[in-house]
Amino acid sequence: MKPDGKWMIAVAAGLAAVLAAGCGREPPPAATPGSVPEAPAAVTEAPAAAGADATVSLEDVIEQDPRYVIGISYPPSAASQPGLARALHDYAQAARADLQQALDGLQAPPTAPYELSLGFRSLLETQEVIAVAADGSLYTGGAHGQPLVARFVWLPQRQEMLTSERLLATPAGWQQVADYVGEQLGTAAHVRAADESLEPADRQRLLAVALKMIDEGTEPKPENFSQFEPVKGADGKLAGLHFVFPPYQVGPYADGVQYVEVPAAVLLPYLAPDYRGLFSP
Repeated sequence: MKPDGKWMIAVAAGLAAVLAAGCGREPPPAATPGSVPEAPAAVTEAPAAAGADATVSLEDVIEQDPRYVIGISYPPSAASQPGLARALHDYAQAARADLQQALDGLQAPPTAPYELSLGFRSLLETQEVIAVAADGSLYTGGAHGQPLVARFVWLPQRQEMLTSERLLATPAGWQQVADYVGEQLGTAAHVRAADESLEPADRQRLLAVALKMIDEGTEPKPENFSQFEPVKGADGKLAGLHFVFPPYQVGPYADGVQYVEVPAAVLLPYLAPDYRGLFSP
């Protein structure tokens, strides 16, 4: 699942400068298995009231100077929900603050412009659920940027964000989710490790690292499953959730963002009562 083209077009001029200067970037610090680089935290609580003080303007951004490039794009539909709009705006502002902190620490102009590219896109819009994806990167030196991956699932009728902390009735339910997700990711890791262009020892080493990262990144805790996308069923209810894992959580950077769909049948026995009505029986 890839970001749409709107925001990519908006920042194309700035990205061209970044790509042209991309040669010779220093490699980033090595990530330990299961570790995830710090990224702006997704805002999961709506403002106490959706009044004037909670209203924000979601305007696309394109900025650049010799030191940096910024491109941010929002879906127009999000503006109709003040609580959701605030969450998207706050996430973008947190990413901008990280970029500004890196710029403030420069002693000399960077060899390649620092870059913030962030695109928000609508995933689902119904009377009960509005879902928005955020995908992008924050580059402040090194071989590649820090991935920015967040998902926002807003419940208009309840005026709240659906979060992993609220999703299940008891912590024990996360063991079932973790087992299901771990099995799917493990199968995919074995398929990747079957690459015959690699020496057998290299295949075994890569597989061992991947399986260790999967085990650590899918421990049965809500924070390991905080990013998810609703899957709409034929009856209009949710047929399941598409859990999203950014690079470094369950695999190396080269594996990119990984996804596992967990069907409603797996979730239903453990869902919190307030949210069972959202899912197909």
